[in-house]
Amino acid sequence: MAMDIKLSQCFIAVDDHDKALAFYRDALGLEVRNDVGFEGMRWVTVGSPTQPGVEIVLEPPLADPNASEADRQTVAELMAKGMLRGVIFETDDCDATFERISAAGAEVLQEPMDQPYGVRDCAFRDPAGNMLRFTQPRTA
Repeated sequence: MAMDIKLSQCFIAVDDHDKALAFYRDALGLEVRNDVGFEGMRWVTVGSPTQPGVEIVLEPPLADPNASEADRQTVAELMAKGMLRGVIFETDDCDATFERISAAGAEVLQEPMDQPYGVRDCAFRDPAGNMLRFTQPRTA
């Protein structure tokens, strides 16, 4: 019998929950699933209305309470440079997605273009500096 394994949560490091929420909710149109305080921390998740089983956790860059101050500083510096990996979203209309997100004031990294690996995509930075790509599969 095959196991049924599927993605339920992934994590994006953010340095300001309120800015991140405004971006992911208002610019991208994701729904807020959780926004709760817990022992001095804040648990915030967002997700696409069309993917109810998948959540993105917006968490501080180094949520480990045992991390050293030097490690926290290193991660914060990497995030500020945009060196942490972001995520790739799929869209059915790359150009319309680009127009909506850029109109919301997001930092543009790449305007829509056809890629040799079979997608049309564009890229932005979120308020924390993470790179987000939006890909549209090309039809033959």
